[in-house]
Amino acid sequence: MATVTELKAVLKDTLEKRGVLGHVRARIRAEVFNALDDESEPPPPLSHENLLINELIREYLEFNKYKYTASVLIAESGQPVVPLDRQFLIRELNAFEESKDNTM
Repeated sequence: MATVTELKAVLKDTLEKRGVLGHVRARIRAEVFNALDDESEPPPPLSHENLLINELIREYLEFNKYKYTASVLIAESGQPVVPLDRQFLIRELNAFEESKDNTM
């Protein structure tokens, strides 16, 4: 019969292989940050450049499904909860969008 230590090791290995353990850790970090966040202290005002940079970072995080990391970025930076319009972002950055896959 397997020991408790062996069962823990197998369970941890299985959860890591399935990607669940990383997801749980990210969720815990996000929840801890939210619990510790002092909402009485407003974030510093965002410059136009930082707003655009943060929006690019948010788009990257959401594209890669790093939703907890994105939620921490939004809370810490003071970035608006509603994403900027993609066409506005493209115009501001003088970028162009690939029509096949909607990438910049």
